[in-house]
Amino acid sequence: MSTAQPALYAATIAMGLSAGLYFSFDVSVMPGLDRGDDHTYVAAMQNINEAIENGLFGLVFFGAFLATGVAGSRLTRIGQRTAARWTWAALALYTTAVILTLRVNVPLNKRLAAAGLPQAVGELADLRRTFKETWVPSNAARTLACTAALLCLGRALSTLRH
Repeated sequence: MSTAQPALYAATIAMGLSAGLYFSFDVSVMPGLDRGDDHTYVAAMQNINEAIENGLFGLVFFGAFLATGVAGSRLTRIGQRTAARWTWAALALYTTAVILTLRVNVPLNKRLAAAGLPQAVGELADLRRTFKETWVPSNAARTLACTAALLCLGRALSTLRH
């Protein structure tokens, strides 16, 4: 086993978990919340956003980035050029997801939390609409970026020379 393989496996696992998390929001969480009223939608998203801020999520979120970078560096250093290129491509794609998370989704989550739960029906509807119209497409872009990064890491694994 090369020195790069453990990092590449860790990157692939973390990337798969990240892609799966974002995908689950695209296909179940957000469509499910859309079936409810504005109060339920806003309260649920506030609770989800608070709950996701935990050590395990942080480990996967930042671990995918770190492990991919470490794998790319090690693959480059040991001359596994093809695998390294696929790994660097994965890092670029995942960086896109991280930037979207930090510049779009997290600020929206914070604004939603700061708004509390307005009592006026119109305010809740506006809060939901404003949040959803940007958060949902940004999450879809994160899903695509992470899935493409996962494919790149799979390709990197398949090109390793032993």
